[in-house]
Amino acid sequence: MHKQRFLNFTAAVILLLTGCLAAQAETTGTSISFPNISFDMPAIPEPSIPDNVVNIRDYGAISGGEVLNTKAFADAIEAVSKMGGGKVIIPPGLWLTGPIVLKSNLEIHAEFGALIQFSANKDDYPLMQTSFEGLDTWRCQPPIFGENLENVAFTGEGVYDGSGQVWRHVKRGKLTDGQWKKLVASGGVVNKKGDIWYPSEAYMNASENSDQNVRRDLKTKEDFLPLRDFLRPVLFNIQNSKNVMLDGPTFQNSPAWNIHPFVIENLIIRNITVRNPWYSQNGDGLDVESCKNVLVENSRFDVGDDAICIKSGKDEDGRKRGIPCENLVVRNNIVYHGHGGVVIGSEMSGGVKNMHVSNCTFMGTDVGLRFKSTRGRGGVVENIFISDVYMTQIPTNAISFNLYYGGKSVSEMLADGDQEQMPELMPVTEETPQFKNITIQNVELKGAKHAVYVRGLPEMNVENMVFKNMVLDAEEGFSLTDVDGISIENVKLSTQSETGFAITNGKNITIKNIDYEMSSPKSITINGSVSDNITLSAPVKKGYKEVTTIGNEVSKKAVKF
Repeated sequence: MHKQRFLNFTAAVILLLTGCLAAQAETTGTSISFPNISFDMPAIPEPSIPDNVVNIRDYGAISGGEVLNTKAFADAIEAVSKMGGGKVIIPPGLWLTGPIVLKSNLEIHAEFGALIQFSANKDDYPLMQTSFEGLDTWRCQPPIFGENLENVAFTGEGVYDGSGQVWRHVKRGKLTDGQWKKLVASGGVVNKKGDIWYPSEAYMNASENSDQNVRRDLKTKEDFLPLRDFLRPVLFNIQNSKNVMLDGPTFQNSPAWNIHPFVIENLIIRNITVRNPWYSQNGDGLDVESCKNVLVENSRFDVGDDAICIKSGKDEDGRKRGIPCENLVVRNNIVYHGHGGVVIGSEMSGGVKNMHVSNCTFMGTDVGLRFKSTRGRGGVVENIFISDVYMTQIPTNAISFNLYYGGKSVSEMLADGDQEQMPELMPVTEETPQFKNITIQNVELKGAKHAVYVRGLPEMNVENMVFKNMVLDAEEGFSLTDVDGISIENVKLSTQSETGFAITNGKNITIKNIDYEMSSPKSITINGSVSDNITLSAPVKKGYKEVTTIGNEVSKKAVKF
């Protein structure tokens, strides 16, 4: 009896240990919490990946860049998926492949020295329905793609190269004479003006009727098939998924955008490098679209368009989807080149809310902090908290809010001599974008055209903004147009312009504790018939009245000293 009880007990222990080992065979992952965020930011779980491991070499992959390994990648992913999930190892080597299609419970681990080179043959990328530039459309399948997944991770220090050079058009003005001659000699066609090179005539013809790279006039797959050469994919795209993590790799040379997480809940992006040629058209670094619970940290960006960009769809398509980007933490990142360091919009029709940005450095980006939209978008951007941002050599606006965005970078607008649109009061509808409740503090800037440029709409001002604790050195200071509820406090400002603060149609504005050498009677200018309740406080050497010019159309009671 005692012996039988002992055997039963031993069997139970073995079963218990077996169960524990089985449980340990699946990595439970950890969660990242955010105790010091200005809003209720949920903890984000890391993907839970089983411990099973396979190597692409075991499924016929051959390095060297000569053999197409699409099947070997697919077979390795399928094999580990049949085990319940796990890790696919990509060892050091040059691995040529077509698209990689992902599955749930999968970790792709590219070891240091692994270069995954995606095929330059466009026929390897079939057409698929997707979203690009915020619109529902057809594009070529991304080199890295997955949808309706759970628990996906990309780890290791390998490099994923999208062969973007065979897909993109190139503007003449962005290359040296030698680079341009070499590009033209490689094939493709040049437009009649001689200022844009296209990979093919079909691409050039298709682009003529496009709306920022999307053909809105076409609807079916059959309509799009003849335009394959024009339908550049993003390099990395996961859609409608949960628990996704990128930790370690380099993603570079994308055909269009580089990394495009689309409708993902629980997204972690950390310790990655994102690279594109600086001249690459639409060469965004990271476009987080309609995602919830997002962390972007400890990463490096050097790209041809916006670096870290937050989106939620464009115009009617975005409003119909109605999925905002919400609960985002962006911290400890460096941007070396890009149209914007951290950007919201212009595709923000589903809204953006609850975003924290801190400890980010922008060096030579076209704009530093960039907020953009236009009439027709709709959507609300709110509860944005930005602090500890360091910027140097910004050629245009260090901090920019532009509600008249027309598709160009600020540098391109200045180079083309584009004139600012005259504000015209329009009715407020579902198509009216709104930006409100935004705090930007602890900013250091050395070198920019404009330190702060804010241009709202007369029918929908940019509302409730705080600029606090800043040291700003720029050609020009603050330009505020169609704004309501602005606080500027504890700012040290150095400019080359005689005007440090230019306010047009601004309401409920407070400026106090400013360290600025106000030597001109135009140090502060206030214009616009709707300007009201503007308070200038804290002492200056000459007194605010002596250095402020107020337009005749401004009410005498509008400004308080």
